[in-house]
Amino acid sequence: MTWADMTRNWGVWYKRLQTRFPHLDDGAMPFAKVDRGGFEAYLAETHNLSLTEAREEIDDFIFVEALVLESSGGHEAA
Repeated sequence: MTWADMTRNWGVWYKRLQTRFPHLDDGAMPFAKVDRGGFEAYLAETHNLSLTEAREEIDDFIFVEALVLESSGGHEAA
């Protein structure tokens, strides 16, 4: 799974992101799916992370969610 895959069904994935990153504000999200760099900067700011840590957190999130999808037969999270 990639960032582009996530943004195709942003509503589903955003809810999962909120579970992992509880300080995300719904009002700040319209830009997020089109600008991963901006989202990473926002995540760093709101969760007391460096930009590198935020980037790694997103990479980890995508990796773990891809494993979950694979183990469930490729069905997107609900």
